[in-house]
Amino acid sequence: MFCYQCEQTAKGLGCDKLGVCGKKPEVSDLQDLLVYALTGLGQAAVAAKAEGVAVPMDTGRFFAKAMFSTLTNVNFDPADFMPLILEAVAKRDALAGLLKAKLPEGPATYVPAADLAGLTAQGAKHGLKDIPEANDDIRSLKHTLIFGIKGVAAYADHAAILGQEDPAVYEFLYDGMAATFTTDKDLGAWVALVLKCGEVNLRAMELLDAANTGAYGHPVPTVVPLGHKAGKAILVSGHDLKDLKQLLEQTAGKGINIYTHGEMLPAHGYPELKKYPHFYGHYGTAWQNQHKEFAAFPGAILMTTNCIQKPAESYLGSIFTTGLVGWPGAVHVKNGEFGPVIAKALAMPGFPADEDKDTVMTGFAHNAVMGVAGPVIEAVKAGKIKHFFLVAGCDGAKPGRNYYTEFVEKAPADTIILTLACGKFRFFDKKLGDIGGIPRLLDMGQCNDAYSAIQVAVALAKAFECGVNDLPLSMILSWYEQKAVAILLTLLHLGVKNIRLGPTLPAFLTPNVLNFLVANYDIKAITTPDEDLKAILG
Repeated sequence: MFCYQCEQTAKGLGCDKLGVCGKKPEVSDLQDLLVYALTGLGQAAVAAKAEGVAVPMDTGRFFAKAMFSTLTNVNFDPADFMPLILEAVAKRDALAGLLKAKLPEGPATYVPAADLAGLTAQGAKHGLKDIPEANDDIRSLKHTLIFGIKGVAAYADHAAILGQEDPAVYEFLYDGMAATFTTDKDLGAWVALVLKCGEVNLRAMELLDAANTGAYGHPVPTVVPLGHKAGKAILVSGHDLKDLKQLLEQTAGKGINIYTHGEMLPAHGYPELKKYPHFYGHYGTAWQNQHKEFAAFPGAILMTTNCIQKPAESYLGSIFTTGLVGWPGAVHVKNGEFGPVIAKALAMPGFPADEDKDTVMTGFAHNAVMGVAGPVIEAVKAGKIKHFFLVAGCDGAKPGRNYYTEFVEKAPADTIILTLACGKFRFFDKKLGDIGGIPRLLDMGQCNDAYSAIQVAVALAKAFECGVNDLPLSMILSWYEQKAVAILLTLLHLGVKNIRLGPTLPAFLTPNVLNFLVANYDIKAITTPDEDLKAILG
């Protein structure tokens, strides 16, 4: 195995014996083989377009779903990858049968082994290091593109589940993956392709925003309890709002309270979700703390999408996975069929008594923030708000992430903190007060709600008749997995400069690629909160 797609990769270089995330070599090799098979499907789709042969939309849906399954902390069960690999090859061959041209040798002609052991052995020969490329910098950009595409695929899959799709997004997934097996592009062409990934990710996030708000309404500022009520309980983690909605419907009137964990916190702001009286509060913090937090939860736990860690024996019997999530030994239920989860919750003790643990606020997505744009603009003009900080991104277990807590605590009282994704859990419960009734800490949502932050920045730039880079706005970002890579590429596509990124820079960027980002976008690593605040504010 060789994997360096996440921020916590071993020694900052790559995992080659066991994933820091818990991924075993077998799973890593199978994921690499699935990516290889999808590359072949992408090559077939590109050839089909060239010949005027239509590629079915369900092929795009499958492509996004399958790529998503290889993202960090999604699926650790080797048995789940065999059907995905076989389906990728079947869809490839179905397209190939309609073509006049012969597909190139490699991913487009790959023949899968007959069993899981054989597939694993094949995967060991088709990893990141086996993608054809002699130039280190171009190889770096190829890997960056693959990781960005994984992030785009995740958002496209979420949006498609709620009926929002754009064939242009799927077309780029095909084009991008097919391109990784070409050797005729120069460095400039690869830079352009990587930035194109950022452009397409913006569209994918737009689709997901339309999907979520169309189904559940625009989020509104909402107070969320951090405590609990006496009674039976189910904890929902991950990102999938449809799974949550279906669980709320199926538990209505059963005496079970539903709690969110991790990136599900912003779900409390959606009108069509918050209307359920048994949708009570938020439990715990970010994904990397689940061993401690899940072990103490007295009810059933449902993992949707990514963010699962190896379950401890103490709660393996009460954790359920759904959708693309998988862990060997954990019970998997089909999306929307939550009877076993409910039965487990009813059989468990639940919380013995009410407990108040304060509250936090969420629901400050673009529609809510735009609703108070007038007072915000006036506060800036009056000098009451001096600066905006977007302190956002993924959280993780690696040391150094306390930087973000300290940064927010030390930010001056005349600044506003915008936040989103699970990085917020470093400071989400801080009481920062307000500026003229505007809370200083505004939780804009999940990681895909970077779309909201972008819309707010564009609106502010328009109001002040300047560019986004001229606003009193600084981006202090944390990254962990591939959705964060896609979002970073979106910001670069939009020309956003002066981004501070941490806690460490990606291992897959060569010095020359990093120097390009510094020279053209002034991207920089975080240092200390004091030094960075001084550099930003003077």
